[in-house]
Amino acid sequence: MEGGRKGFLFTAIMTSGAGFLSAFSPNYVALMALRFLVGIGLGGGPVLGSWFLEFVPAPSRGTWMVVLSAFWTVGTIFEASLAWVVMPKFGWRWLLALSSVPSLLLLLFYAITPESPRFLCMKGRTMEAVDVLEKMARLNGAQLPSGKLVSDKNIELDEVSESATLLAATAKAAKEEENDNIKEDEGSDFGGFKSVSKLLSPKLLRATLLLWMAFFGNAFSYYGIVLLTSELSNGNRICAKQEVESVHSNNSSLYKNVFISSFAEIPGSFVSIMIVDRIGRRLSMASMLFTSCVFLFPLVFSRTEILTRISLFGARLCISASFTIVYIYAPEVSPVLLFSTISLVTKAEPSCQVLKLNSRVFTSLLHHFQIYPTSVRTTGIGVASSVGRIGGILCPLVAVALVHNCHQTTAILLFELVVFLSGVAVMFFPFETKGCRLNDTEADMH
Repeated sequence: MEGGRKGFLFTAIMTSGAGFLSAFSPNYVALMALRFLVGIGLGGGPVLGSWFLEFVPAPSRGTWMVVLSAFWTVGTIFEASLAWVVMPKFGWRWLLALSSVPSLLLLLFYAITPESPRFLCMKGRTMEAVDVLEKMARLNGAQLPSGKLVSDKNIELDEVSESATLLAATAKAAKEEENDNIKEDEGSDFGGFKSVSKLLSPKLLRATLLLWMAFFGNAFSYYGIVLLTSELSNGNRICAKQEVESVHSNNSSLYKNVFISSFAEIPGSFVSIMIVDRIGRRLSMASMLFTSCVFLFPLVFSRTEILTRISLFGARLCISASFTIVYIYAPEVSPVLLFSTISLVTKAEPSCQVLKLNSRVFTSLLHHFQIYPTSVRTTGIGVASSVGRIGGILCPLVAVALVHNCHQTTAILLFELVVFLSGVAVMFFPFETKGCRLNDTEADMH
């Protein structure tokens, strides 16, 4: 496991470097290879999200994750604006080169990027973790609670009273789970493959399929709606020959339509902020997915220019909101991404003055709030995210290909089906993470 700071550096170098070099591709194969590397770099995005979660207040982590995701919207609008200006006059090479600049600018912030305190403690680097926590406290005009920072070794923060102890039951439960996990991991040298195979075991099959459907549906629909914005921009007149002409770089109306539809994600972000911490993750995702179906439905019967713009604008608003929330929900069910242990220990027991940054401890506390058991949870979430990316890959190969062949109605119905099934899958998620706070004892969670 690498720290969030290294993930930050990897993402910036890979996306900016490969992105800039792709502008100089001598042929199609080289272009695809370099864009593949850009995709690998972008895969580090969830690492940045998990790193960000450790620095925000737990009661409003959903809201702050939406705020973070809003910068995706800003980037989308920026890219659409850039394409609108650059492509007709200068071509795709200039577009790719200029698009790599924002990632390159990330490197300027690397020097001031703090490492995850939790990661540092897991590695036994508690002194460095204390430094990060003290800087956080100073910036927020607060003080660290008195007590000990406990990992593999103890660091004195302030004078500790005689009553400063860690909850024995918590430690015991954590130790038992740690021993169980070690025994399980020792059973094979191919622990990673075992974890993947367990995802499809009878016990976990339901949870696995539900997560896969949610991620696949959100990605397939989101990127599909983005592509449909250009594919259906000419209403009922789209057909194979005209469609080839419509994507020519001199067609400025194509970029204008993409630019306008990109603004749908701004109200989508506001909707996410309003509902994610109020009605919960499951209901928020389901309502957005089903509402997206409503917006897409008129396109089955008519695709005039105005109706197409309104329908795709509304559908993109809802899908972007759902896509944002599913990436909030997934980390909340993974112990690697979820909680700040400081809040857990200092608030769970007011008299407790020990700070415990140990992933094993609060993993055991979350036993009743898990889609997957500890041994396969990280693998489960990672595979689900990969399934979502497969949805994004298949979208232009399947749905958009139908539009190219003048099967617009079939394409719209396919999107309707995928979005609807994703909404149904979300409703059957095993639990709701809204209200799953850090300040509960093990007894409270029972």
